Amino acid sequence: MSLPPNPPLRRLGRAAAPLGWVGPAVALIGFAVIWPVYEMFRISFQHYSPDGFLLGSAGFKNYTKLFQDPNFGPIMMRSLIWVVAVVGLTMTISLGVAQLFNQRFPGRRIARWALIAPWAASVMMTAIIFRWMLDPNTGAINLLLRNLGLISRLGTSQADWLGRPDAAFVWMIAVAVFVSVPFATYTILAGLQTIPGEVYEAAKIDGASHLRTYFAITLPLLRPAILVATLINVMNVFNSFPIIWEMTRGGPGYETNTSTVYMFNLKQNFIGESASMSVVNFAVIIVMVLVFLRVSNWKKEVA
Repeated sequence: MSLPPNPPLRRLGRAAAPLGWVGPAVALIGFAVIWPVYEMFRISFQHYSPDGFLLGSAGFKNYTKLFQDPNFGPIMMRSLIWVVAVVGLTMTISLGVAQLFNQRFPGRRIARWALIAPWAASVMMTAIIFRWMLDPNTGAINLLLRNLGLISRLGTSQADWLGRPDAAFVWMIAVAVFVSVPFATYTILAGLQTIPGEVYEAAKIDGASHLRTYFAITLPLLRPAILVATLINVMNVFNSFPIIWEMTRGGPGYETNTSTVYMFNLKQNFIGESASMSVVNFAVIIVMVLVFLRVSNWKKEVA
């Protein structure tokens, strides 16, 4: 005579069944996210030699040195300008390009494929190509401008775009926008294609103009796609490293450093202080995301 199954064991088995599915994901998050964050916080309170040897506890000295560094304030302000400029330009351009690609025109499929190229290519490779193009002597951009007579009166020093912090920063923003537009465009384009055609037909019957239809129907219904594209771009641009590093190494001096590049530069000689900069970056991106979600009112349903 068989014994009836133990109800508590059955309930335990049913409760543990999902672990087989979510367990690997949880383990990966713990290994790839939680553990590095823990190590980052731990190292930020330690004193390391430039060779990487632990010399003991540093308490809050790494943070004190970081905040007292005269470069810290300008670099954080430059990082803010970097994020706002790149994300703002990217979303503005992407909104227009997505509207264009949502229309029917000859060669639309080829144009869509071509837009993928900057996104599919390595960001580092793109930055290196632009650095070559901006070479003051043999770069394609300067050669073109000289042939057009646009910089003939300025001299070679003025054509050294990456040698001047202001010009270099503008060019880096342009490259960052160039590699960011494809993703944002396709995200918005996907949102455009989910808008029912009946909505536009109803607006047309009601006599709504194209401009009113765009602001009253298209933009509100695009809100989820725009929020996703903006949020992901904010995080990617703030953490961007290859573009700045390959084009200027953050120089001259620290004049084109953002907080991410500055963190790497500190690592060469000040490991604890670099870890402190990592913690600051981590806190800043969390705050930026929370503020963005708060301001955008992301939980609001679109009518």
